[in-house]
Formats: sequence, structure tokens, C-alpha cells
Amino acid sequence: MSVLASSMVFLAAAVVAVPIFKRLKLGAILGYLVAGMVIGPAVMDWVSEPGTILHFAELGVVLLLFVIGLELEPEKLWKMRSEIVFTGGGQLLFCSLVIGLLTFYMLDTGWQTGLVIGLALALSSTAFAIQLMNEQGILRTAPGQKGFSVLLMQDLAVIPILLLVQALSQGHSADTPAWWISVLAIVAVLVVGKYLINPFLRIISHYGSSEIMTAAALLIVMATALGMQEAGLSMGMGAFVAGILLANSSFKHQLEMEIEPFKGLLLGLFFIAIGMNLDLQLLVNEPLFIFAAALLLVAIKTTIIFAILRLSKQSKTDSMRIALMLSQGGEFAFVVMGEAALTGLIEPTIASEITLIVGVSMALTSPLVILHSLWFNSRNCPPVYDSQRDTDEPRVLIAGFGRFGQITARILAANHISFTALDKDAEQIEFVRRFGNKIFYGDATRLDLLKVAGIEHAEILLIAVDSETESLKIVDLVSEHYPHIKMVVRARNRATVMQLAKYKNLEFTREMFASGIKAAKQVLTSYGFDKDQASKMCSMFEQHDEQLLQQVIDKNSDLSQMIEISKKGRTELETLFANDKKEIGR
Repeated sequence: MSVLASSMVFLAAAVVAVPIFKRLKLGAILGYLVAGMVIGPAVMDWVSEPGTILHFAELGVVLLLFVIGLELEPEKLWKMRSEIVFTGGGQLLFCSLVIGLLTFYMLDTGWQTGLVIGLALALSSTAFAIQLMNEQGILRTAPGQKGFSVLLMQDLAVIPILLLVQALSQGHSADTPAWWISVLAIVAVLVVGKYLINPFLRIISHYGSSEIMTAAALLIVMATALGMQEAGLSMGMGAFVAGILLANSSFKHQLEMEIEPFKGLLLGLFFIAIGMNLDLQLLVNEPLFIFAAALLLVAIKTTIIFAILRLSKQSKTDSMRIALMLSQGGEFAFVVMGEAALTGLIEPTIASEITLIVGVSMALTSPLVILHSLWFNSRNCPPVYDSQRDTDEPRVLIAGFGRFGQITARILAANHISFTALDKDAEQIEFVRRFGNKIFYGDATRLDLLKVAGIEHAEILLIAVDSETESLKIVDLVSEHYPHIKMVVRARNRATVMQLAKYKNLEFTREMFASGIKAAKQVLTSYGFDKDQASKMCSMFEQHDEQLLQQVIDKNSDLSQMIEISKKGRTELETLFANDKKEIGR
């Protein structure tokens, strides 16, 4: 089959299977796995050489590790250190210990095999669990953050586990690079990431285009991944380290946005390839063993996570809900098993059994969570309230960080109110960051970038971009997709105000109006009026102008009507001032 025909089969399988499984609340990952089983050699045999496809699709895992690294800001990790170490570390330690010991005694294998299987099955599916927590509305709550800390610890543990597999395997040859080459590669990535990548991206943003920025993002990931592989380490480690180094970069959100489509497609292809490589004959030959092992895995992880969450003073209901959501095996178990089988550490048959067990455990998770929710709802158990949401998530988003936007940002920062700022001038970003401001590169007119920047969790959006066209585009975009967000918009002139007036949940401020009023007051006092007189005259003008503007908005006036209202207003204003002088003269 040609490459084009194979691609069509993959896309068709994903388009058909994933919506069905998401509709059944079984998750996209399980949909990809089943799609791979159907089109693979075990069923329809529409695509040949699944092993080659799996090797290529591992790029999806590399991109996933890079995006995970981007999310692991040192400050965030430090704030969550106790939850990560005690909650996440406890889960990983006890789950891997219990599962490893059971494997060692039940399969009668070496301790190395038991250790690797225990660590692999202790990992949950980040994508699967996050999706479930989002659907249940508890991700931003205190129990949800405990669950997230468990997933975070697991993500941090992936690279050490893969390195452990390489160290324990008997597949090392004389061609394996010396240890000092690996150390040198890590140092090189750290130096390049800290001192060269940001200047490189600034040049690309200034002279390139959006397509070139996408190419630059992929180049960074692939270059670090390939460099680590050549140095005898894993590709995933290179991408992961590069992501962490760029976690505080002003280009973080832009990079994540550019990588996301490729990550999603290649990760989907990875799961399809895993499904194609699953040995379904094992499931036919040993159905009781596979299903019993999957149930045992879910039971062990649920029990251990429940106990750890209860020790951290979470309620029984929330502890059980989170424990069930994290009870399945994860996508990285496929990676670990594949690496262990490839290096000869684990027999291919055992690796196939483990991957089948993980797949079945994924299928069990959603029904168990649904049954748990139905049972507790029927008993009128108290829900988790939104007031428990994570306060670290910025509630304010600022689009445009020039002189106008910086004034609001400085006041917010002085009051310790966190915000996320976006601007597409790389030189301006670099200048502003010297003063300690946290600002990211990106075009706020793009919905995908706004999502990455966290608009789904924001409550207020200040639109302070210079371009009137861009400002109106952002307003239109946010009004359509996030109508609950309150917007404060910089309006350049009356024409802009007229266009903004049709939107709800929006306030505008004319950028020159307040400063113009202040300048007029200074001119009047310099001319000879006292401060009270100048203030009163300016106040009268301000109130009158606001009334005229409201008339224009209410009548939805065209240009000729605006001119007519303006002329009439000028006459009315002169009359007001004349009457005021008469009052003063009496």
C-alpha cells in the first residue's frame, strides 16, 4: 500500500473511532488503540509493517514530553513541591513496589523485570486522567490539584525510568557512546537552551513568518532529541529538557501552540500503531488472565491513591473519585514496554501482555468513574464546589503590552494580582522582561494561542493592542467563544467606540480622552483660570461629550449624522459655558 493510501486509512480510522469512543466517554486514547487493532494485521490487515510505523510515530511521544517540559515552570514546581514529593512520590513508590513484587512472584521473573513492570504500570494516563477531571469539573479544586501533583510526579519520572531501562538492559554494545559524551550532550543542551534559543526565536519572530516559527519550533525539538539519541540517551529526554529550559521563555505559549497540532496527530498515530502491534491472539488465548490482571491493576492503584489522599485530609468521596480517575495504566507504559522489549530486558510476550492489560484498564476507568458518580449522586453526597478552584491560575489576561497595557499591569503587580500578558513585538517583550514583568510572545488574534495562554480560566481580558483591526478581531473572537469573559477594550476613536457598542459584557476606554482632559485643565490654569474653574469646565465638557457619544451610539449614526450631532453639541456646549459664566457673575 502506498504512503498516501496508508495515510488515508489512518485518518479514516481516527475520524471514525475517536468521536465514537469520546461519545461513549471512553476517551480518545482507547479509540485510537481500537482503531489500530481493526486496521492492523490481527483484524483487517489494511496497513503493513506496523513496527516501522510505530518507530516513526514515537515522535508524538517526543513532542508530548517537550510540551510537558514547557508546563513545568520552576516556580510552579517549587510551589507544589510538597504535593509532588509526598502525594505523587508516595503513589509512584508504593504502586511500583506492590505491582513489582506481585510480578516478581507471579511471573517468576528476575528482579529487573519486576522493577520495570512495576514502574511502568504505576504510571497513569495523563491525557486520560486530565480529560476525566475536566469533565467532572474538579481539576481546579483542591482534590483535583492533588491528583494533578500525582500526574506531575509521574511525568517527571518518565525520563529516569527510560534511563533505568537502558541501564538494566543487556543490549548495550561496544558502539554505545562513553558516559562523558552523554554528560557533554546534556551540558550542551543546557547551555544552548539558556543562552541561544531565545535570541534565535527573536530573530525568527522579527524576520520570519508564522510558517517559519512553526519550522523553528519543530527544529528545536528534533535537534535536541536527535542530539540526545546520538549521545546514547533517549530522544524523549532531549525534548523534555529543552521544554523545561523554555518554560520561562517569552516564546513558551507560541511554541506550545505551534507544536500542539503535530503532537496531537503524531500521538494519535502512536496509539494507532500501538493498537496495530497488540497481540490480540493473547487476548483470545488468555482472556481471563488479561481481564483479571487489568482489574487487579485498577484495584491496587485505586486503593493506594485513595489511602494517600485520605492521609492528606481529603474527603472519602473526593479521594475515591480521584483514585478511580488515576487507576488505569498510562500511555508511557507502552513506551517503557517497547523500549524494554527492544533492548531485551523483557520478553516480547510479557511486554505484549502488559500493553494489553494497560489497554483494558483504560477501558475500565470511565465506566467505573461514571458508576461511582451515579452511586454517590443517588445518595445525595455533597459536590465539589467551584470556590475551591486553584488561585494560582491568572484571572486577568492582557493582550498588547505597550505603554497602555503596562499601566494596568503595573497596578495589578503592585497589588499582587497575577496576570498573563501577550505581545507580538519580540524586542518590546525582551525590553519589558528586564523590569521583571512576565510577558509572552504571540498574536492574540489567534484563538489557539489564547487557549494556550489560559483564556479558558481567565475572568477579565484587557485588549490594549495598537491596531484597531486586531482589537476588533479579538473582541469578536472572544465574544463568540468565551462570552462569559468581561472585556476592557482600548478604543482609539469614536468610530471604534461605535463598533464596540454592539458587544455585551464589554467596557471601553478612549485612549486619548482622559489625558486630553488633563492637558486642557493645565492649559486653562496656565491661561489664568483658577484650578476650581478649570476643573469645573473640564468636568462639564466631559459629561457633555459622554452624552453626545451615547446619542451617537443609541441612534447608530452614520458619518453625516455624527457630524450633525457634533455641530449641535458644540452649540449646546457654548450655551452651557455661557450660562455658567452668568451664574458666576451673579
